[in-house]
Amino acid sequence: MSTRTLPPPEMVEVASGVFAYVQPDGSWMVNNTGVVTGRGGEHVMVDTTSTEARNRALLSAVAKISPDAPRALVNTHHHGDHTFGNWLLPAGTPVIGHVACREDVLAAGLIAAEVLPGPDYGHQEVRAPDLTFTDRMTLHLGERRVELIHVGPAHTRGDVLAWLPDEGVLFAGDLAFTGGQPFLAEGSVAGYLKALARIRDLAPDVLVPGHGPVRRGAEVARLLDDLGAYADFVAETARAGHEAGRTPLAAAFAARDNPFASWQENERLVGNLHRAYSELNGDPLGAKLPLTVIWPDMVAFNGGPIGCYA
Repeated sequence: MSTRTLPPPEMVEVASGVFAYVQPDGSWMVNNTGVVTGRGGEHVMVDTTSTEARNRALLSAVAKISPDAPRALVNTHHHGDHTFGNWLLPAGTPVIGHVACREDVLAAGLIAAEVLPGPDYGHQEVRAPDLTFTDRMTLHLGERRVELIHVGPAHTRGDVLAWLPDEGVLFAGDLAFTGGQPFLAEGSVAGYLKALARIRDLAPDVLVPGHGPVRRGAEVARLLDDLGAYADFVAETARAGHEAGRTPLAAAFAARDNPFASWQENERLVGNLHRAYSELNGDPLGAKLPLTVIWPDMVAFNGGPIGCYA
């Protein structure tokens, strides 16, 4: 597989004492994380990243902001690019996530490194959240509140928003991609639209996506409009393909020329159609689908192995 050099990560202060660790170019396994500090210098992290080298660079960047161990780490969902660094935090640091996030971290193991080969992932250990919740949880850093809100199934079953209501900052995890197609194969197309509506209701001034550049002000609404339009396109393409008796892969090829084809990770359309077909068949939202069926179809649509440059 070819390689390419990506720009270095950047720690961006999006509000006083609130930071987004942005990793370009936001493609597979190259995600954003967050750091929220309190007045006493304590801090909470939002997500880790993929490879050992990237995680060690993340922790080094965080230490420049706050040298003490994190009060806690929040996982917005179970995918490896947001959880593979969990094991590098001190054993006494609680890892917080939705109950489904814990279940799916343990079930997935290190599969992400297997289906997306190419990078040197370094040493990896599975560490799942050890403090879980089902609906909402609030973390307090002095007077600063970090509200954790479950909105899955959408991107996954265990999606969590990390919302700072007083600062108007939202860490959206992979409910938001800037410049890339959302990936809904392990979540829900219908649930994704509900999650976007929930984000609109919060009306954040700053939205930190799971992948891609931070969005502020009017950019937030435009991004949500674009993501909603994409989900509507997936739902309509699925309805047409399902009625015509096409497979998800055939439906994706039939709709290959579409307004979203230029977004990164175009192969995700196939996985998203698998999910939409499941919902059209009456399966419960978030029902587990076999990756062994979905991923080969994505590779076929891509015309070969899916690139990962983490």
